[in-house]
Parts: sequence; C-alpha cells; structure tokens
Amino acid sequence: MNFLAHLYLSGNDEKMMIGNFIADHIKGNKFLHYDTDIQHGILLHRAIDTFTDSHPIVRISKRRLDKRYGHYGGIIIDIFYDHFLAIDWKKYSEIPLDVYINSVHELLQRNYDILPQITKEVLPDMIKNNWLYNYQFAKGIQAILNRTNDRTQGKSQMHLATEDLLNQYDLFQEDFEVFFEELRAYSNKKSKELKNTGRL
Repeated sequence: MNFLAHLYLSGNDEKMMIGNFIADHIKGNKFLHYDTDIQHGILLHRAIDTFTDSHPIVRISKRRLDKRYGHYGGIIIDIFYDHFLAIDWKKYSEIPLDVYINSVHELLQRNYDILPQITKEVLPDMIKNNWLYNYQFAKGIQAILNRTNDRTQGKSQMHLATEDLLNQYDLFQEDFEVFFEELRAYSNKKSKELKNTGRL
C-alpha cells in the first residue's frame, strides 16, 4: 500500500501515523531510535507490506499489468490501490478527504524535526503538490507514476501504467475492494497486538 492507505490504517493514533508514514525510510533496527508509539507505526507498516505482498488478490492485480514493468508491478499496484481508497474515501471515513489530508500535513510539519532526512526532503513537494488528495484523479496518478519513473531513471516504465489502470479499471477496483476489507481487519488486529505486547 502507498502513503494514503498506510496513514489511514494507523487509525487516529498520531504517533503511529508518523511511524507508518516514515517507515520506508527507516532501515533495519534503526526504528528503535524512536519512541514506542512511533516504533509501533513502523512495525505496523512492515506488517502491512508483508501481508500485501503475499496476498493472492494483490498477485492477481499484478498479473493484470503489462509484463514490461517487471518487479515494479508491486509499486504500481500500491499507487492504484491508493487511488481507489481516495475516490471511495467516504465509504471508509466520516472525515472529508481534504480535511483529513490537511490534518496529516499539519501533523507531519509539527513533528518535522523527528522525521528522517529523506522524509524531510520529500515532504515539502508532497504538501505543495497535494499528492494524497490528487490520488483520486487520473492526472494525480500520472504525476506520481512520472516521479517514480524518473527516480528509476526510466527503467521502470511506470509512467505508462495509467493506461493499464484505465483499460482494466473495474477489475482493479474490484481487486482493491475485496483486498482492502481483509487488510483493514488484519491491520486492526496487528495494531491491537502491538499496543498490548509492544512487538509483532
């Protein structure tokens, strides 16, 4: 899953949200440098990624993609799934999407000093271009895919994947809806385990 889903799956625990957001930039046991609640967010993020990568529905989604993307297919599906979460946001939250995202931006800016350096470098562009809100639009997805393709120096060909999304839109949406219900249940369970035991 991508940024929006990871934040959402953290519930309303601000420190868990921070940990879940920065987790990709925290390697190995460096998560131990953060306080317990942020550690929980990092560990929850890792558990969500493991669950997602091994899930049969996600594998079906990956097989729908053109073979040209190779091992980048998982990243593309993460972005597609965030798109479907954004467009169906009212189904999953009573807080309007723009209000939620503004609160996320405020939270991350308020805690800027504790963010890892890579996150600090990404955050201004994310806020300026309103990545999370624009996931719901095709142009927003295209912009994300373009940026990610640029980071791979064009090797991923991810900038072409919007065509895959539009050509099989209903199928990808159905995959997401079934998978996300299972992921929500899994994440809720893991979050409770973390808070009760301190580790996964």
